[in-house]
Amino acid sequence: HPLLARTSFYLLSKETPICFAIQWGLAESGSRVAWDESHHCRLLAGLVPDQVQMCRRNLEVMHSVVQAAAETVSACQRTFAGMRWNCSSIQRAPSFGPDLLKGTRESAFVHALAAAAVAHSIAQACASGSLPLCSCGSAPSEVPGPDFRWGGCGDNLRYGLQLGAAFADSPPKSSGPGRQALRAANLHNNAVGRQVLSDSLDTKCKCHGVSGSCSVKTCWKGLPGLGEIASELKSKYLAAVRVTHRLIGPRKQLVPKETDVRLLKETDLVYLINSPDYCVPNVHLGSQGTQDRQCNKSSLGSEGCDLMCCGRGYNAYTEEVVERCHCKYHWCCYVVCKRCRRLVERYVCK
Repeated sequence: HPLLARTSFYLLSKETPICFAIQWGLAESGSRVAWDESHHCRLLAGLVPDQVQMCRRNLEVMHSVVQAAAETVSACQRTFAGMRWNCSSIQRAPSFGPDLLKGTRESAFVHALAAAAVAHSIAQACASGSLPLCSCGSAPSEVPGPDFRWGGCGDNLRYGLQLGAAFADSPPKSSGPGRQALRAANLHNNAVGRQVLSDSLDTKCKCHGVSGSCSVKTCWKGLPGLGEIASELKSKYLAAVRVTHRLIGPRKQLVPKETDVRLLKETDLVYLINSPDYCVPNVHLGSQGTQDRQCNKSSLGSEGCDLMCCGRGYNAYTEEVVERCHCKYHWCCYVVCKRCRRLVERYVCK
């Protein structure tokens, strides 16, 4: 899971060399690295051997990996902004807490999102011409409709999935018996993230014709923004299945911990331990609490003051907001607005 470190690169925590997807803690400076010499891979302290080799053989891809890390952070925080767990801990790289290291629902979500993000970033880099070893995705096998033709440059999902999986699923240097279950859960969730990405590939079209008519449409296969993938994975997070790693026949498999739960599906996110309620700070559980978090007084959802504040109540305060107003369009072609001030009432949890 890509997580943002502020001063240096980390692709794996030395303390817990298991959670690959969330532990590519890439610094903001990563985007400024040239990635044109193999020694740059040493900037990513803690890489497992397979990832070091991938970095050296595929230096041109590392820009996409860095971008995937940043996009994972922002997409996770946007998606959970109104929840008690708001994904803020993703910025603590490499000092992650139990919420992202112990096989929780939250860890499952971030692993899946990060695995999808790196494949997404590589697939789109291929289509943009940024990578020398790949280009547009192959033309769809399905027959085009009567009103369109295949063309354009589709996202190269196949290449993105192939390279993204090789990076995110790289085996650890060592994996003790106690970590086999976590390793299995992480790999399962990585695969779920990539499956959601694959299912999101859709037909996109551009119209051609005289005077803006759409007499001919050129269409290609493209991926949506990562935010849409994150939204779908959040639904799976809410319905995630708690599992255990048990010997079934000749090998260990992930199976639902509760015997009355339906059979585990390949598309389910899985977790090993229950999460705290995230109401009060607890460093041992990875909870930062919700004190001083902003809430919505009129909402009955997760962002509402009742749920967000865990019954502790909330404080109100007023804030002056400056915004554009009384905008007028001038021919041609600009808009002039005034700046208005108004008081807005805010609420924060006690």
